[in-house]
Amino acid sequence: MTTAENILSPRSPVPVAKPPRRAARPASTPLEKTARPAFAVWWSGLAAALAWLALGVLTYIWPNKPAGFNDWTYTSEFAGLALGVAAVLLVLGLAPGATAAVTSRARPAGPWLIVLAAGLALWEILTAKLGLLPPPFFAPPQSLIEVYVSDWPRLLDSASNSLQLLAIGVALGSLTGFLVGVLIGWSRRASYWIHPVLRVLGPLPTTALLPISFYFFPSSWSTAVFLIALGTGFPVAILTWSGVAGVNRNFYDVARTLGASPWFLVLRVAIPAALPQVFVGLFMGLGHAFATLVVAEMLGVKSGLGWYLTWAQGWASYPNMYGALLLMALLFSGIITLLFLLRDRVLSWQKGTVKW
Repeated sequence: MTTAENILSPRSPVPVAKPPRRAARPASTPLEKTARPAFAVWWSGLAAALAWLALGVLTYIWPNKPAGFNDWTYTSEFAGLALGVAAVLLVLGLAPGATAAVTSRARPAGPWLIVLAAGLALWEILTAKLGLLPPPFFAPPQSLIEVYVSDWPRLLDSASNSLQLLAIGVALGSLTGFLVGVLIGWSRRASYWIHPVLRVLGPLPTTALLPISFYFFPSSWSTAVFLIALGTGFPVAILTWSGVAGVNRNFYDVARTLGASPWFLVLRVAIPAALPQVFVGLFMGLGHAFATLVVAEMLGVKSGLGWYLTWAQGWASYPNMYGALLLMALLFSGIITLLFLLRDRVLSWQKGTVKW
Protein backbone atom coordinates (compact mmCIF):
# COMPACT_ATOMS: atom_id res chain seq x y z
CA MET A 1 0.00 0.00 0.00
CA THR A 2 1.36 3.34 -1.06
CA THR A 3 1.75 6.28 1.17
CA ALA A 4 -1.25 8.04 -0.38
CA GLU A 5 -3.43 4.94 0.11
CA ASN A 6 -2.25 4.65 3.66
CA ILE A 7 -3.29 8.22 4.27
CA LEU A 8 -6.73 7.73 2.69
CA SER A 9 -7.33 4.39 4.41
CA PRO A 10 -10.38 4.35 6.74
CA ARG A 11 -8.26 2.72 9.44
CA SER A 12 -6.10 5.77 9.75
CA PRO A 13 -7.41 8.21 12.40
CA VAL A 14 -8.72 11.48 11.09
CA PRO A 15 -7.37 14.41 13.08
CA VAL A 16 -10.12 16.36 14.82
CA ALA A 17 -9.65 20.01 15.56
CA LYS A 18 -9.92 20.68 19.27
CA PRO A 19 -12.13 23.59 20.35
CA PRO A 20 -10.22 26.53 21.64
CA ARG A 21 -9.98 26.72 25.36
CA ARG A 22 -11.93 29.42 27.07
CA ALA A 23 -9.89 32.01 28.70
CA ALA A 24 -9.84 31.58 32.44
CA ARG A 25 -11.91 34.14 34.27
CA PRO A 26 -9.61 36.40 36.18
CA ALA A 27 -10.03 36.23 39.89
CA SER A 28 -11.58 39.21 41.51
CA THR A 29 -9.05 41.56 42.83
CA PRO A 30 -9.15 42.87 46.40
CA LEU A 31 -10.15 46.23 44.96
CA GLU A 32 -13.28 44.70 43.37
CA LYS A 33 -14.23 42.99 46.62
CA THR A 34 -13.99 46.17 48.56
CA ALA A 35 -15.98 48.01 45.90
CA ARG A 36 -19.08 45.90 46.62
CA PRO A 37 -21.47 47.34 49.22
CA ALA A 38 -20.87 45.78 52.62
CA PHE A 39 -24.44 46.32 53.77
CA ALA A 40 -27.80 47.67 52.69
CA VAL A 41 -29.93 50.18 54.51
CA TRP A 42 -32.73 48.59 56.52
CA TRP A 43 -35.63 50.58 55.12
CA SER A 44 -38.39 48.86 57.09
CA GLY A 45 -36.37 49.51 60.24
CA LEU A 46 -36.19 53.21 59.38
CA ALA A 47 -39.95 53.25 58.81
CA ALA A 48 -40.41 51.55 62.18
CA ALA A 49 -38.14 54.13 63.80
CA LEU A 50 -40.30 56.89 62.31
CA ALA A 51 -43.46 55.20 63.63
CA TRP A 52 -42.05 54.87 67.16
CA LEU A 53 -40.83 58.47 67.02
CA ALA A 54 -44.35 59.60 66.13
CA LEU A 55 -45.73 57.53 69.02
CA GLY A 56 -43.33 59.12 71.51
CA VAL A 57 -43.98 62.67 70.30
CA LEU A 58 -47.76 62.12 70.27
CA THR A 59 -47.75 60.73 73.80
CA TYR A 60 -45.58 63.51 75.21
CA ILE A 61 -47.11 66.54 73.49
CA TRP A 62 -50.82 65.64 73.46
CA PRO A 63 -52.20 66.12 77.01
CA ASN A 64 -54.26 63.38 78.61
CA LYS A 65 -58.00 63.83 78.93
CA PRO A 66 -59.19 63.88 82.55
CA ALA A 67 -61.30 60.82 83.34
CA GLY A 68 -62.82 61.02 86.84
CA PHE A 69 -60.33 60.01 89.49
CA ASN A 70 -58.00 58.38 86.98
CA ASP A 71 -54.69 60.13 86.55
CA TRP A 72 -52.61 58.24 84.00
CA THR A 73 -49.14 58.30 85.48
CA TYR A 74 -45.94 57.24 83.71
CA THR A 75 -47.04 59.05 80.54
CA SER A 76 -43.70 60.77 80.10
CA GLU A 77 -41.90 57.48 80.85
CA PHE A 78 -43.92 55.73 78.15
CA ALA A 79 -43.05 58.52 75.70
CA GLY A 80 -39.38 58.20 76.61
CA LEU A 81 -39.54 54.45 76.07
CA ALA A 82 -41.02 54.94 72.60
CA LEU A 83 -38.34 57.49 71.73
CA GLY A 84 -35.66 55.08 72.96
CA VAL A 85 -36.99 52.31 70.72
CA ALA A 86 -37.01 54.78 67.80
CA ALA A 87 -33.37 55.67 68.47
CA VAL A 88 -32.31 52.02 68.56
CA LEU A 89 -34.16 51.26 65.31
CA LEU A 90 -32.61 54.32 63.70
CA VAL A 91 -29.11 53.10 64.56
CA LEU A 92 -29.87 49.59 63.30
CA GLY A 93 -31.40 50.94 60.10
CA LEU A 94 -28.58 53.31 59.17
CA ALA A 95 -25.63 51.19 60.34
CA PRO A 96 -26.54 47.53 59.77
CA GLY A 97 -22.91 46.72 58.98
CA ALA A 98 -21.72 47.76 62.42
CA THR A 99 -24.59 45.87 64.08
CA ALA A 100 -24.86 42.96 61.66
CA ALA A 101 -25.66 40.31 64.29
CA VAL A 102 -28.58 42.25 65.75
CA THR A 103 -29.84 43.62 62.43
CA SER A 104 -29.95 40.19 60.78
CA ARG A 105 -32.25 38.94 63.53
CA ALA A 106 -34.41 42.06 63.67
CA ARG A 107 -34.77 42.59 59.91
CA PRO A 108 -37.71 40.15 59.41
CA ALA A 109 -39.61 41.90 62.22
CA GLY A 110 -39.55 45.31 60.54
CA PRO A 111 -43.20 45.35 59.36
CA TRP A 112 -44.38 44.03 62.73
CA LEU A 113 -42.53 46.82 64.53
CA ILE A 114 -44.39 49.35 62.39
CA VAL A 115 -47.75 47.72 63.11
CA LEU A 116 -46.95 47.51 66.85
CA ALA A 117 -46.17 51.23 67.03
CA ALA A 118 -49.35 52.07 65.11
CA GLY A 119 -51.44 49.85 67.38
CA LEU A 120 -50.01 51.43 70.53
CA ALA A 121 -50.63 54.90 69.10
CA LEU A 122 -54.26 54.03 68.34
CA TRP A 123 -54.63 52.55 71.83
CA GLU A 124 -53.16 55.70 73.38
CA ILE A 125 -55.43 58.00 71.39
CA LEU A 126 -58.65 56.10 72.13
CA THR A 127 -57.98 55.87 75.87
CA ALA A 128 -55.73 58.56 77.33
CA LYS A 129 -56.09 61.30 74.73
CA LEU A 130 -59.74 61.20 73.61
CA GLY A 131 -61.32 58.99 76.28
CA LEU A 132 -63.56 57.21 73.75
CA LEU A 133 -63.06 53.87 75.56
CA PRO A 134 -64.58 54.18 79.04
CA PRO A 135 -62.31 53.89 82.07
CA PRO A 136 -61.54 51.94 84.16
CA PHE A 137 -62.39 49.06 81.82
CA PHE A 138 -59.92 50.34 79.23
CA ALA A 139 -56.62 51.78 80.37
CA PRO A 140 -53.85 53.32 78.20
CA PRO A 141 -50.51 51.60 77.54
CA GLN A 142 -48.66 53.58 80.23
CA SER A 143 -50.86 51.98 82.88
CA LEU A 144 -49.02 48.70 82.23
CA ILE A 145 -45.77 50.36 83.30
CA GLU A 146 -47.40 51.37 86.56
CA VAL A 147 -48.59 47.79 87.13
CA TYR A 148 -45.16 46.27 86.54
CA VAL A 149 -43.40 48.86 88.69
CA SER A 150 -45.79 48.81 91.65
CA ASP A 151 -47.01 45.20 91.71
CA TRP A 152 -44.08 43.20 90.36
CA PRO A 153 -43.60 41.04 93.52
CA ARG A 154 -47.14 39.66 93.34
CA LEU A 155 -46.91 39.18 89.56
CA LEU A 156 -43.56 37.41 89.85
CA ASP A 157 -44.84 35.10 92.57
CA SER A 158 -47.97 34.30 90.55
CA ALA A 159 -45.93 33.59 87.41
CA SER A 160 -43.54 31.26 89.26
CA ASN A 161 -46.44 29.32 90.81
CA SER A 162 -48.13 28.96 87.43
CA LEU A 163 -44.94 27.74 85.78
CA GLN A 164 -44.34 25.22 88.56
CA LEU A 165 -47.88 23.86 88.32
CA LEU A 166 -47.70 23.77 84.52
CA ALA A 167 -44.32 22.02 84.47
CA ILE A 168 -45.44 19.23 86.81
CA GLY A 169 -48.73 18.65 85.00
CA VAL A 170 -47.25 18.73 81.50
CA ALA A 171 -44.36 16.44 82.48
CA LEU A 172 -46.66 13.82 83.99
CA GLY A 173 -49.19 14.05 81.17
CA SER A 174 -46.69 13.94 78.31
CA LEU A 175 -44.78 11.00 79.82
CA THR A 176 -47.96 9.01 80.46
CA GLY A 177 -49.40 9.86 77.05
CA PHE A 178 -46.17 8.89 75.31
CA LEU A 179 -46.01 5.49 77.02
CA VAL A 180 -49.69 4.79 76.35
CA GLY A 181 -49.31 5.84 72.71
CA VAL A 182 -46.33 3.55 72.16
CA LEU A 183 -48.17 0.69 73.87
CA ILE A 184 -51.35 0.88 71.79
CA GLY A 185 -49.38 1.56 68.61
CA TRP A 186 -47.24 -1.54 69.12
CA SER A 187 -49.65 -4.01 70.72
CA ARG A 188 -52.96 -4.90 69.07
CA ARG A 189 -54.32 -6.28 72.34
CA ALA A 190 -53.56 -3.04 74.19
CA SER A 191 -55.06 -1.05 71.32
CA TYR A 192 -58.27 -3.11 71.52
CA TRP A 193 -58.83 -2.12 75.17
CA ILE A 194 -57.30 1.37 75.42
CA HIS A 195 -58.09 2.97 72.08
CA PRO A 196 -61.91 3.07 72.57
CA VAL A 197 -61.41 4.75 75.95
CA LEU A 198 -59.28 7.43 74.33
CA ARG A 199 -61.84 7.99 71.61
CA VAL A 200 -64.64 8.46 74.14
CA LEU A 201 -62.84 10.51 76.82
CA GLY A 202 -60.38 12.35 74.58
CA PRO A 203 -62.81 14.93 73.10
CA LEU A 204 -64.24 15.68 76.57
CA PRO A 205 -62.96 19.07 77.86
CA THR A 206 -60.82 18.61 80.94
CA THR A 207 -62.38 21.66 82.59
CA ALA A 208 -65.73 19.82 82.60
CA LEU A 209 -64.19 17.31 85.01
CA LEU A 210 -63.23 20.00 87.49
CA PRO A 211 -66.19 19.53 89.92
CA ILE A 212 -65.71 15.75 90.00
CA SER A 213 -61.95 16.02 90.40
CA PHE A 214 -62.32 18.19 93.49
CA TYR A 215 -64.09 15.30 95.18
CA PHE A 216 -61.42 12.67 94.46
CA PHE A 217 -58.30 14.74 95.16
CA PRO A 218 -57.33 16.17 98.55
CA SER A 219 -56.47 19.68 97.39
CA SER A 220 -57.15 22.07 94.56
CA TRP A 221 -53.45 22.03 93.64
CA SER A 222 -53.41 18.25 93.07
CA THR A 223 -56.67 18.56 91.15
CA ALA A 224 -55.10 21.14 88.85
CA VAL A 225 -52.05 18.90 88.29
CA PHE A 226 -54.32 15.97 87.37
CA LEU A 227 -56.40 18.01 84.94
CA ILE A 228 -53.36 19.55 83.25
CA ALA A 229 -51.79 16.10 82.91
CA LEU A 230 -55.05 14.75 81.52
CA GLY A 231 -55.36 17.53 78.96
CA THR A 232 -51.76 17.05 77.86
CA GLY A 233 -51.78 13.27 77.84
CA PHE A 234 -54.66 12.66 75.43
CA PRO A 235 -53.20 14.46 72.38
CA VAL A 236 -49.74 13.02 73.04
CA ALA A 237 -51.15 9.49 73.30
CA ILE A 238 -53.23 9.77 70.12
CA LEU A 239 -50.44 11.31 68.02
CA THR A 240 -47.82 8.89 69.37
CA TRP A 241 -50.09 5.95 68.57
CA SER A 242 -50.59 7.30 65.06
CA GLY A 243 -46.86 7.73 64.55
CA VAL A 244 -45.95 4.25 65.79
CA ALA A 245 -48.75 2.57 63.84
CA GLY A 246 -47.76 4.42 60.66
CA VAL A 247 -44.12 3.27 60.56
CA ASN A 248 -43.19 1.57 57.30
CA ARG A 249 -43.20 -2.21 57.78
CA ASN A 250 -40.10 -2.53 55.62
CA PHE A 251 -38.11 -0.90 58.39
CA TYR A 252 -39.09 -3.68 60.77
CA ASP A 253 -38.33 -6.37 58.19
CA VAL A 254 -34.84 -5.02 57.54
CA ALA A 255 -34.14 -4.76 61.28
CA ARG A 256 -35.39 -8.34 61.91
CA THR A 257 -33.19 -9.60 59.07
CA LEU A 258 -30.21 -8.08 60.86
CA GLY A 259 -31.19 -9.86 64.08
CA ALA A 260 -32.97 -7.06 65.94
CA SER A 261 -34.91 -7.93 69.09
CA PRO A 262 -38.45 -6.67 69.78
CA TRP A 263 -37.10 -4.11 72.26
CA PHE A 264 -34.69 -2.85 69.61
CA LEU A 265 -37.58 -2.49 67.15
CA VAL A 266 -39.52 -0.40 69.64
CA LEU A 267 -36.68 1.78 70.93
CA ARG A 268 -34.61 2.25 67.78
CA VAL A 269 -37.14 1.95 64.94
CA ALA A 270 -40.71 2.73 66.09
CA ILE A 271 -40.05 5.60 68.52
CA PRO A 272 -37.56 7.57 66.36
CA ALA A 273 -39.88 7.30 63.36
CA ALA A 274 -42.83 8.52 65.47
CA LEU A 275 -41.04 11.51 67.04
CA PRO A 276 -42.44 14.11 64.59
CA GLN A 277 -45.96 13.04 65.53
CA VAL A 278 -45.02 13.07 69.21
CA PHE A 279 -44.00 16.72 68.99
CA VAL A 280 -47.24 17.61 67.24
CA GLY A 281 -49.07 15.98 70.14
CA LEU A 282 -46.97 18.02 72.59
CA PHE A 283 -47.91 21.25 70.81
CA MET A 284 -51.59 20.36 70.99
CA GLY A 285 -51.29 19.21 74.59
CA LEU A 286 -49.68 22.48 75.64
CA GLY A 287 -52.66 24.39 74.28
CA HIS A 288 -55.02 22.30 76.42
CA ALA A 289 -52.68 22.64 79.40
CA PHE A 290 -52.65 26.45 79.20
CA ALA A 291 -56.44 26.65 79.15
CA THR A 292 -56.81 24.14 81.98
CA LEU A 293 -54.19 25.94 84.07
CA VAL A 294 -55.96 29.29 83.90
CA VAL A 295 -59.41 27.83 84.63
CA ALA A 296 -58.12 25.74 87.55
CA GLU A 297 -56.35 28.74 89.08
CA MET A 298 -59.44 30.89 88.67
CA LEU A 299 -61.76 28.39 90.33
CA GLY A 300 -59.70 26.61 92.94
CA VAL A 301 -55.97 27.23 93.16
CA LYS A 302 -55.09 30.16 95.42
CA SER A 303 -52.03 31.25 93.46
CA GLY A 304 -50.87 31.75 89.90
CA LEU A 305 -51.71 34.08 87.04
CA GLY A 306 -55.26 32.79 86.76
CA TRP A 307 -55.82 33.59 90.42
CA TYR A 308 -54.24 37.03 89.82
CA LEU A 309 -56.78 37.72 87.05
CA THR A 310 -59.66 36.87 89.39
CA TRP A 311 -58.17 38.99 92.17
CA ALA A 312 -57.71 42.00 89.85
CA GLN A 313 -61.24 41.66 88.54
CA GLY A 314 -62.63 41.57 92.06
CA TRP A 315 -60.94 44.89 92.84
CA ALA A 316 -61.89 46.37 89.44
CA SER A 317 -58.18 46.83 88.75
CA TYR A 318 -58.32 46.35 85.02
CA PRO A 319 -54.76 47.58 84.28
CA ASN A 320 -53.53 44.73 86.49
CA MET A 321 -55.62 42.34 84.42
CA TYR A 322 -54.04 43.60 81.21
CA GLY A 323 -50.59 43.33 82.74
CA ALA A 324 -51.22 39.73 83.80
CA LEU A 325 -52.62 38.85 80.37
CA LEU A 326 -49.56 40.29 78.63
CA LEU A 327 -47.21 38.44 80.97
CA MET A 328 -49.18 35.24 80.42
CA ALA A 329 -48.97 35.62 76.64
CA LEU A 330 -45.21 36.17 76.78
CA LEU A 331 -44.64 33.17 79.05
CA PHE A 332 -46.79 30.78 77.02
CA SER A 333 -45.32 31.88 73.70
CA GLY A 334 -41.85 31.49 75.20
CA ILE A 335 -42.65 27.92 76.22
CA ILE A 336 -43.83 27.14 72.69
CA THR A 337 -40.62 28.65 71.30
CA LEU A 338 -38.51 26.50 73.62
CA LEU A 339 -40.42 23.43 72.46
CA PHE A 340 -39.69 24.37 68.84
CA LEU A 341 -35.99 24.64 69.67
CA LEU A 342 -36.07 21.26 71.41
CA ARG A 343 -37.81 19.71 68.42
CA ASP A 344 -35.21 21.09 66.02
CA ARG A 345 -32.43 19.74 68.23
CA VAL A 346 -33.94 16.27 68.69
CA LEU A 347 -35.02 15.91 65.05
CA SER A 348 -31.85 17.38 63.53
CA TRP A 349 -31.17 14.02 61.88
CA GLN A 350 -34.48 14.34 60.00
CA LYS A 351 -33.78 17.83 58.71
CA GLY A 352 -35.05 18.20 55.14
CA THR A 353 -37.45 15.25 55.35
CA VAL A 354 -39.96 16.57 57.90
CA LYS A 355 -42.06 19.58 56.92
CA TRP A 356 -43.59 21.85 59.61
